[in-house]
Amino acid sequence: MKSVPVLIVGGGPVGLAASFLLSRQGVASLLVERHPGTAIHPKARGINARTMEMFRQQGVEDQVRAAGLPPHHTGLIVWAKTLAGEEIERRVPWRASTQSAAVSPVRNCLCAQDDLEPVLRSYAEKQPLGQLRFNTELESFDQDDRGVIATLVDTTTGKREEIWAQYLIAADGAQSRVRRALAVEMLGEEDVYDSVNILFNADLRPWTAHRPAALYFIENPHFRATFLTINAHDRWGFLVNSLKAYGYSAADFTPERSVELVRSAAGVADLPVKVLGVAPWTASAHVAEQYRHGRVFLAGDAAHEMPPTGGFGLNTGVQDVHNLAWKIALVLRGLASDTLLDSYHDERQPLGRAITEQSLTNAISMGRLAKDNTAAGARPEYLNEQGMIFGANYTSAAVVPDGTPPTPVANPVTDYVPAARPGGRAPHVWLEKNGGKISTIDLVGNGFVLLAGAKGAAWRASTAGGLPIKSHVVEDHAFAEAYGIEAGGAVLVRPDGYVAWRSAAMAAGPKAALAMATHTILAQ
Repeated sequence: MKSVPVLIVGGGPVGLAASFLLSRQGVASLLVERHPGTAIHPKARGINARTMEMFRQQGVEDQVRAAGLPPHHTGLIVWAKTLAGEEIERRVPWRASTQSAAVSPVRNCLCAQDDLEPVLRSYAEKQPLGQLRFNTELESFDQDDRGVIATLVDTTTGKREEIWAQYLIAADGAQSRVRRALAVEMLGEEDVYDSVNILFNADLRPWTAHRPAALYFIENPHFRATFLTINAHDRWGFLVNSLKAYGYSAADFTPERSVELVRSAAGVADLPVKVLGVAPWTASAHVAEQYRHGRVFLAGDAAHEMPPTGGFGLNTGVQDVHNLAWKIALVLRGLASDTLLDSYHDERQPLGRAITEQSLTNAISMGRLAKDNTAAGARPEYLNEQGMIFGANYTSAAVVPDGTPPTPVANPVTDYVPAARPGGRAPHVWLEKNGGKISTIDLVGNGFVLLAGAKGAAWRASTAGGLPIKSHVVEDHAFAEAYGIEAGGAVLVRPDGYVAWRSAAMAAGPKAALAMATHTILAQ
């Protein structure tokens, strides 16, 4: 029987990210995907700045941006009665605003999933430790306290094979076979509204080029629909929501009827339209009660299904495996106890629930759950969720508290105040280096990193408790102020870019204090 440290089930963005994240942590993996290749429909499109920070730290940001749209094509959100008709409202979302540059050196990106996945696949395949196998389906699995035995089936030949893995990551989507086999309880609401995605070719530039937007919401008495920008030229998505509420079913969306609806929403009766695909789907808003089940971990849509209103599904999933990969790596290398892996659920599941609830609230405010002919628009928080994007604050055994309270914010959905309190994202600060500038974001994001103040050289350590640590002494007052430390203080940042521990001032025995912190974090 063949063996592999980690088996990844699912070859979407979450599974592909898990593959290259594990590879870059020195862990071999096998990814299996039942489809013959990557996505053929756009599906998710918005990649928020936090996810783009991770892509930057892993060395794949430029490739993702090259596959996506330049920012000037997607700076607005527009509501209109028809695309060619009366405009109701337009907004500049925070994510596309210049203020976002104060929070991160990285901008968000619009890259349709069928353009994104080939980039992530290519990057994962270039990593020497990651093996990807398409046309391969997980048929069944069983686990004990030593590992997981999985039966795989080649979908082209029917040939079966057994694989033994120490851990299994289930990134197999909303209809996850792994989750169903585990009989995981889901918390929240299932099937909250139904929709159809129509992929089509048409040149919409006469009605969009002067107001480039990521989304054009059409408020029509007969249906609610959205034009989704893909290439901002002749390739678009068309989303029709709340089918049952408006008297439709998925069967009504024949290619001919789909063309009629696109023309009606565009307000151009003779618009040349070529329908490329029609994909019905149902939005749910529920989250797995438990993300860890022995040696099996749920990630992405297998762990949480959320309405797309806010664009958090793909991002939350990719950030799930960013949280998990380094923990698995340390356990496999014998540097951490297996109980470190419990912190994956402790950190990601509460956040998954919060994001899912806010996505559902967005959907309700936009009339997604019922026929609603009230005023068009969405609540003010919609696409202004910087608190949701950057403000996660983990509480788990993988974080050593320093006794400071959370930074108060008026609205945790929209408001984010950078702080290096343990459990939070290590803030972005520009630093001088060799006559140029570098962000603290570029100093972290793979292994553990110690950032010390100008008088913190005594903190320097190549290892602590056997854990390799890269150290930087930062002689910059703005850094010390942003990170809440004195000149002799230090902050330890985890491989996922979150603060694990902080000492505001120099300790009597700095190396011993750091070793004690890592001992706690790794559950040694």
